[in-house]
Amino acid sequence: MKILKKLRKNEEGATAIEYGLIAALIAVAAITAMQSLGGELDKSFNQVADTLETGAKAERTASE
Repeated sequence: MKILKKLRKNEEGATAIEYGLIAALIAVAAITAMQSLGGELDKSFNQVADTLETGAKAERTASE
C-alpha cells in the first residue's frame, strides 16, 4: 500500500510527459510555419531569377 501511495505522489514522470508534449506542439507549429514560409520564399526567388534573366537578355540585346 505504501508503494502505491508513493507512486501516486510522484509527479516527476507527469512533468516530463508534459514537457515532451509542449516540445512536440512547438515542433509541429514550427514545421507548419516553415513549410508555408518556404513556399513563399520559393516564389520570391523564382521572381528575382526571372527578373535577372530578363534584364540580362535585354542587356545583351542592347549591346549587340
